[in-house]
Amino acid sequence: MSRAMVPSQQKLAEKLTILNDRGRGMLTRIYNIKKMLTNTDSKPAFLSDKNLDSVFKYLHKKFPNIDNHAGALQVINNIKQDVVKSLSLYYFTFVDIMDFKDHVVDLLTTIDACQVHMDVTLNYDLTVNYLNLISTYVSIMILLSRVEDRRVVLSLYSVAYEYLHASCDPSFPRLGQLVIDYDSPLRKLSEEFVPHSRVVVPAIMSLHKIYPKRNLPADQMRATGMLSLLAEPLKIMNVPNTDMVQCEYLSLDSMERWIIFSMMLCHQYLQEAQLWDLWKTALQSGYIIQLCRDEVLHIHSYINTFFESLKGHNMSKRITEVKDLQHQALLSAPGIHRERRKFLRSALKELALIYTDQPGLLGPKGLYIFQALAVARDEIHWLLRHFDNPPSKRHNVKLSQEDFVDRQLPELLFNMEELKSLVRKYNQVVQRYYVQYLAGYDSVLLNQLIQDLNKEPNLAHCPEDESVILSSLYNSIAAVSVKQVEANDMFDFRGIRLDWFRLQAYTSVSRAGLVLRDHSDLGKHLNMIVFHTKMVDYLDELLNEAGDLSIYCFYTQIFEHQFKQCMEFPAQHRYSIVFPIICGHFMNATHELCPEERHSIGTTSVQYAHWFLKEMSDEVNQVITAICEEQCMLNYKLLPKHSAASILQSSNKHKKKQDKKKHVGPEEEKPGVESARKNRENFTRMDKLHMALTELCYAVNYCNVIQVWEHGFVPREFFIQHLETRFNKALVGMMMYNPDTSEIAKPSELLSSVKAIMSVLQGLENYVQIDIARVFNSVLPQQTQATDSFNGEKTITANYTNWYLEVLLRRVTVNIGQIVYSPNRKAFVTVAADNNSKENLYLAAEEYADLTELRALAELIGPYGMRYLGERLMGHVASQVDELKKLVIQNKEVLFNMRTSFDKPDAMRELFRRLGNVDSVLMRMTIIGILLSYRSLAQEALLDVLEDRIPFLMASVQDLKHFVPNMKDTKYSNMKQQVVNEMASAAGLSCDIDPLLISALRSQKNEPRKEYKDTARTSTSSVSSDPEVTNESDYELACLLMVFVAVSIPTLAKKDVSVFKASLEGNLNNCHCLAKAVNQIAGALFTIHGPGDVSDRLQEFLALASSSLLRLGQSQEHDKEFVKNRESVYILLDLIVQESPYLTMDLLESCFPYALLRNAYHTVYKASAVDN
Repeated sequence: MSRAMVPSQQKLAEKLTILNDRGRGMLTRIYNIKKMLTNTDSKPAFLSDKNLDSVFKYLHKKFPNIDNHAGALQVINNIKQDVVKSLSLYYFTFVDIMDFKDHVVDLLTTIDACQVHMDVTLNYDLTVNYLNLISTYVSIMILLSRVEDRRVVLSLYSVAYEYLHASCDPSFPRLGQLVIDYDSPLRKLSEEFVPHSRVVVPAIMSLHKIYPKRNLPADQMRATGMLSLLAEPLKIMNVPNTDMVQCEYLSLDSMERWIIFSMMLCHQYLQEAQLWDLWKTALQSGYIIQLCRDEVLHIHSYINTFFESLKGHNMSKRITEVKDLQHQALLSAPGIHRERRKFLRSALKELALIYTDQPGLLGPKGLYIFQALAVARDEIHWLLRHFDNPPSKRHNVKLSQEDFVDRQLPELLFNMEELKSLVRKYNQVVQRYYVQYLAGYDSVLLNQLIQDLNKEPNLAHCPEDESVILSSLYNSIAAVSVKQVEANDMFDFRGIRLDWFRLQAYTSVSRAGLVLRDHSDLGKHLNMIVFHTKMVDYLDELLNEAGDLSIYCFYTQIFEHQFKQCMEFPAQHRYSIVFPIICGHFMNATHELCPEERHSIGTTSVQYAHWFLKEMSDEVNQVITAICEEQCMLNYKLLPKHSAASILQSSNKHKKKQDKKKHVGPEEEKPGVESARKNRENFTRMDKLHMALTELCYAVNYCNVIQVWEHGFVPREFFIQHLETRFNKALVGMMMYNPDTSEIAKPSELLSSVKAIMSVLQGLENYVQIDIARVFNSVLPQQTQATDSFNGEKTITANYTNWYLEVLLRRVTVNIGQIVYSPNRKAFVTVAADNNSKENLYLAAEEYADLTELRALAELIGPYGMRYLGERLMGHVASQVDELKKLVIQNKEVLFNMRTSFDKPDAMRELFRRLGNVDSVLMRMTIIGILLSYRSLAQEALLDVLEDRIPFLMASVQDLKHFVPNMKDTKYSNMKQQVVNEMASAAGLSCDIDPLLISALRSQKNEPRKEYKDTARTSTSSVSSDPEVTNESDYELACLLMVFVAVSIPTLAKKDVSVFKASLEGNLNNCHCLAKAVNQIAGALFTIHGPGDVSDRLQEFLALASSSLLRLGQSQEHDKEFVKNRESVYILLDLIVQESPYLTMDLLESCFPYALLRNAYHTVYKASAVDN
């Protein structure tokens, strides 16, 4: 005698929960196996081995009855270890699916035996889990039948296993039969479901109350005020009036899958009107249905193939109906869904705006968010699978691409994320509301319903299990309070929800003590309670359930395409941030039964998030670059040089009208005209750029951090990094430096452009929350170094240093008489152009090397950059000094005799004739003078800039320089003086001896240095070798060098280019720069090598030079050519004394008559006046 089946002992709720979760895992695993076996890169190598083709054909033909001793299979014995290891994951997935099938069949049979009544509006959890299990089960079996080489894989593993263990795997016989049975899965499944139809059909029938209301066209949605909070303003604070709250956000895709799969298997019941309506509507809604992720079915063709295989059932009418429904779906479904997406864009935007303004409505109207998210998600899923799987051409239906290419889809996606972010932001508002609702209303009504239950005459007493559950539910919700929310206590109502699930199972079977359908009020109220508990402790999961977009992980090409469309459509720019946010959903697609895919999906999500943010940052930076270019052009028009045309035009106003008519031309557009507007509707390019910048910055500024698979992406940091890189490149690019043609922008023009760009970048703070000063502090200091830290590229400092030293100053020294250093103009001035050299036509020295330009340079590269420039310059000076020492060594004996015979004119004359390389010495000293003159000019420019920028700090530096604290110990006093001089020099203050020069000469090495080409170098082969330099006394060489220069100065008088130009206060061959060279070189050399007798050595130099110059006055008439620029050279002696901190005019007058100087000045100024 069989015992009656006790529902509480069947654990229906628990089994449904576990099997649904396991089913999702099995579906994921079989999906991955199908993908791996389809892809030649991921499947085991031996499956692609052409030598094993005969084995594979044999296994496929004989499956599942395989003779393992057949000769054709002996080759497997050689690779059995590899086969078992590689195919075990595949094989045991099929075994797990077989076990899953057994459990599902067992559970479905138990549910049939219990005669469970399914109604989605009443026992929601039971019905949804039941239908989900059927849907998952059918999907697995269909997917199983679509796995390529499944027979080969299973039989190959079985053969290898037997070779390895000498016995067949125990699961293989049943597994082989399973694969054979489900080669045509629907045929086998329809046979299985004949007894299950008594439960399945009522469950599907209950969807008739929900599905038609959810599957409305856009016009009806608008007409009914669906998702509109403002449709009934008086009820805006009321909770939505519905008795099936959880059904309101049930997935439309899921319902269609339930209907189609169930009615395929129970096709005998399609004669019933309600079921036919559901079937027809579901098949008209689309022509693609999802199995798993991007694995889909062309459902109409699949159904017809199945119906055609049913012989003896007279299915021709059904086949014709399905074909008609397919034709209608192809014609109308794309347009219906397009209009529905349009409606959802406006509806979700309205919801987001209202909830943002009044977050308190998230309590009573919270259901609207989940409805909106569910509908929008279903539409996106529909679009993705239909766009990726176009219908066959044989249907002769031409689809409009406009129905599938939705340029405004990013707005819909963004509004979905906006609603979700509002719920997360105001989660405590939602919690407070529903905690009070549970304790203040739900518990009271539940208690009343329980009491009414006990009073019913038809129910003698409530069964014990049901009574215990109901009492527990009431006690749990009645105990919650707002104080728990305020104290941030963690709520956990999972027990309540599972108890209600159990209660549904107990009360839905036949002959139950408490029949749920007789007490529908209790069931609907408990469904409402479950939703309210989820709003308290299950919000994140609820948002994922309703608005998960992880499907994009499997449609990455469409994902990329939609992003690119978004970036091409300016109106959608602000919504571009939604794409990296969606990457954070990808991990929702993973399942714990398939852990091996977590890394690949996580990596994909991170890579795409990084790519999206990078592209967005690049786009913003391109817009900023375009704005900067426009601003630089406007700024360029305001440069002083462009005022020349206006000045010329105004000066010609007094001319006759006839002359004006002859020269009439189009007037140039004056700066500022672009700002005059006649009509606001006329958008200029700048207006469009600012609009694009506003939209893109809104996207960048939308969220602080985007969480993607244990990674946190900060959009603003991405933007700042790319902005810094682009700003850095722009700074160097605006120099327009061309090493081939030696062209470069003027420092003043570059500075003007940099300031224009900085003003644009400062305006970014109005659009996005960034600290632009941080960008400036990161990028601009790098331009003061030789290379930047971004890519190791050359900077403004490096390029300008190279240009000034290798281009400008080289031309000054090589092209004698063309570019002159003018002390009164504080500039290098081009006085003549070399007609034989085209390169000189491109350079006007005064436009690059005057005080104004060098101030701009100092402001651009700062003290660090100017110091780098000084160090490079002093390196060239040191190389010239090195060469001078070699020349001194060559003439050492003659110079020694001249040093002791300066008061013997005849001896000096004879010795001078023996002196060699005189012109080379003067040339090199002049080069040094030119370099030091440029250095002093640059230092003066730096001082001007720093006094303007940091006046108080400069005052302190000047005080330290002038009042160095005295110390008793001379050694430490000199060290302190040296440190102070270093600081003063770095700040642009002039020192008696340049610290950088001393440093360069000290660190001078014997390795070859880069130096200026000397067109006047002679007899270099006779110059002594480097070791010879090092063996000589440095101090003695320094003394002899000064003698060499002193006795060589008179030779300048015979050169035409030595003439002194009063207008420039300089000689055409720049020999006036010798004054600075003599004083600086003497000071540095005798400071380094000597006992500090700089003053004595310079007096000696003055005596030698003056006696040599006085001999010029004794020249005879036949020496007129020799002395034609004698007065210009006399002035040089005066300049040397004026420049020197160690020599005085008294000393000069004691050895050189002042009358000669006075006459020299009179003569050269008079000659200059005549020339002018």
